[in-house]
Amino acid sequence: MSTALTTTSAGGPERFANPLRQIQGVMAQPAVRRTAPMALMVGLIGAAALAWTSLSTPPQKTLFSGLADADKAAVVQSLEQASITAHVDDGTGAITVDEDAYSKARMLLASQGLPKAAPGGYAILDQLPMGVSRAVEGERLRQARETELARSIQDIDAVAEARVHLATPEASVFVRDKAEPTASVIVKLNAGRSLSDAQVSSIINLVASSVPGMKPDSVTIVDQAGALLTKPGGRDALGAAGDERLDVQNRVEDKYRQQLTQLLTPLLGAGNFSAEVQADVNLDETQATRESYEKQGALRAETGNWTGNQASGGQAPGGIPGALSNTPPPASTLQVPTPAVGASGGPQPVAGGPAPDAAKQSDSYQRAYDLGREVSVTRAAPGSIKRLSVAVVLREPDKGRRTAMEITQITDLVKSAVGYDANRQDQVTVISKKFAGSTDAVVAPAWYDNAWLPMVARNLTAVVIVLLVLLLGVRPLAKSLMKKRDDAMPGAAQAGAPLGALGAGVTTVGPDGVPVVTAPVSLDQMENSRGYDERIGAVRGFTRDNPARAALAVRDMIKADAK
Repeated sequence: MSTALTTTSAGGPERFANPLRQIQGVMAQPAVRRTAPMALMVGLIGAAALAWTSLSTPPQKTLFSGLADADKAAVVQSLEQASITAHVDDGTGAITVDEDAYSKARMLLASQGLPKAAPGGYAILDQLPMGVSRAVEGERLRQARETELARSIQDIDAVAEARVHLATPEASVFVRDKAEPTASVIVKLNAGRSLSDAQVSSIINLVASSVPGMKPDSVTIVDQAGALLTKPGGRDALGAAGDERLDVQNRVEDKYRQQLTQLLTPLLGAGNFSAEVQADVNLDETQATRESYEKQGALRAETGNWTGNQASGGQAPGGIPGALSNTPPPASTLQVPTPAVGASGGPQPVAGGPAPDAAKQSDSYQRAYDLGREVSVTRAAPGSIKRLSVAVVLREPDKGRRTAMEITQITDLVKSAVGYDANRQDQVTVISKKFAGSTDAVVAPAWYDNAWLPMVARNLTAVVIVLLVLLLGVRPLAKSLMKKRDDAMPGAAQAGAPLGALGAGVTTVGPDGVPVVTAPVSLDQMENSRGYDERIGAVRGFTRDNPARAALAVRDMIKADAK
């Protein structure tokens, strides 16, 4: 017993150490060999069915996710009525449709107003229950205001979706603790669209005007790519002025470019020319002031005094008043007073003028005159053209070339369109060259972008799988069945024949399907065979014709070797 146990324990690790040999042993069993072709065929058929199921289903695309159950049921019902297959993911609850039917499903649901959005805007306030707190009521009011602002922003042509976040602090009675409200807006723009500066300013003013106490500088706008659309609030006036000047230059160049396009399109056709304009715009703002005075003015004010002369020998009046009232005065003599040294002197006689007053010795006056004053202020607004450069490239015709006269005529037209001025040293250049690519030719899509390619790939894959099933499953199974039938025919003949007929001929099927009877191999033929190959062939034929006698012969040989 100990020997048996030792043998078993020694054989166990050896058996488990060769799993490949063990598998080969299992596969060598007759029952496994008989059922292996059938199992292989069933496996291939199952693999083909699985591959066909996975490939025949077109790729899915998520239509909506996170919908309420009522909206989900309405969406699925509407799609089924339109013969659009919809799938609901059990894990996430997302609704998916075929990638080819995605756009059709979106338009269909949009026309029907599905999915029904949750109540937004001021409709939220209608659903407030009785007895809610003031904080909840304030949050609902803020949510309603955000929703209404988002809907207003979505009405802009370039905006697909918008969300608004308002930060409104609590009111405080202390001035020091007072905080201003702020707002953040995120917009999702349509494909290929962008917001201009005027539209951004409109959104800022819309939000700031809708919230009490909010300033435009407190509004921030961001697009779906994370780009900040609002300009920083601390930007200086110089930067804003620079942007304004660039806008003026761009508008001037666009104006000239549109004029050239309108002029050359009817003449040459769309896409047959390319025009670029570089305008050197005078963006400096100048202001000049001029003052002029008249030579003669008007007397405005006069201040001064003068000193008179007394006649020599003159007597002061005296006596009794009225006593000599009828007596004529004595004759007087004219004396010219002598001016004092260093004095400017009295009035000098002027030829043709009034005689100077004899009684005035000197005078001193200060006179102020109003002179005529003319003030002229000239202010030149920016935007005048200092120099203009225009370049136009014409497409060379497919046959022939443009003549110099034709190019000259087009050059004259371009000069007239842009207002060419030689004094400004304007430059206009027109050339004719071959274009690198044709804009009229329709670019064909790549072969891998065609819509029929997935369908062809699925069908070819299915055909390949069917061929693999036929070659690897059905064909080996048919061969094995045919071989079993051929092997069973000699055995059946030997089982139904008497013992004396074991040496009879064996019937086989030839290549053309006609039965052929071969002569049996006897022991004499085996002994009389000359070559080694002939003897081997005789032994094989004898073993095939007489399997029982061959087995007895082998048994006798083993017993003889044992003795």
